[in-house]
Amino acid sequence: MNTPAELSPQTQALLNGVSALPQWGVIQAQGEDAANFLHNQLSNDVLLLPVGQSRLAAFCSSKGRMQASFVVIKTSPDTVLLVLSLDLLAQTLKRLSMFVLRAKVKLSDVTAQWQLFGLLGEPAQTLLADAEPWQTVPVDAAGHAVALYPMVFGDLRLARALWLAPNDQAAPAGEALATELWQWAEVLSAVPLINLALFEAFIPQMLNYESVGGVNFKKGCYPGQEVVARSQYRGTLKRRMLRAFSPQQLIAGQELYAIDEPDQPCATVVMASPRPDGSGWDSLVCGTQDLRKVANLQAIDVPYAILNDTL
Repeated sequence: MNTPAELSPQTQALLNGVSALPQWGVIQAQGEDAANFLHNQLSNDVLLLPVGQSRLAAFCSSKGRMQASFVVIKTSPDTVLLVLSLDLLAQTLKRLSMFVLRAKVKLSDVTAQWQLFGLLGEPAQTLLADAEPWQTVPVDAAGHAVALYPMVFGDLRLARALWLAPNDQAAPAGEALATELWQWAEVLSAVPLINLALFEAFIPQMLNYESVGGVNFKKGCYPGQEVVARSQYRGTLKRRMLRAFSPQQLIAGQELYAIDEPDQPCATVVMASPRPDGSGWDSLVCGTQDLRKVANLQAIDVPYAILNDTL
């Protein structure tokens, strides 16, 4: 990875704080069949998810392509929250509602009822202590803080958390964190949520979801399950998400081309964010090994291997 040995003390000091997350929204599933209904629709186990805990999950088409992904939080035996990219909320809510049929569950957009913040560095560490990714701790009366995968930059490891609580609770304590710094930390965590630019672009394993707790291969069927399982057990996966650096700007959904095959894209940018020092862009890129032939894309690594070493 084209990573400096260390960040300047000034930059490191900025990487501790609290950032609002207006780009994320919340779908609520409520009713006695809420957990069972979502269990049959998502790539992860929701039925056996303990109350007060969280998981990563994907919502796929019949061809196994991700139409959305969520941080799933079970707040009570009959209520589950799905935190997702706001630009996918309306269409995801509509499609999920098509499958309700006779199930005793009501799906609704409750974004306006919840505060969503991202905590980076000391505020996250203080709140979560030694919690592992997807473990959840209560916040005051009805809030939740979900441990996310850490930001990894060279030897630096910084805790991250998703904080959500009803609007009548006090906001989390901590200095304001610039949105662009939270987004950079999100890229360096290497665990992205799908947004509109990535709709139906990937199956879960292309984004390493099976390595970061986003797929359960022992649960029952869900849309796209056969494709996801076949990719896992028959070795048919041809693309993987890697972490890369570029001196030039990259944009989510952008296609990349190998120098010796300029007519055929070999990769898609999943997420990208500029480094605080202005030296270039860190990114998550899903593609083949031909990525090494892409101009201005340097020093690729496998993020899930790096992150697993930190836990």
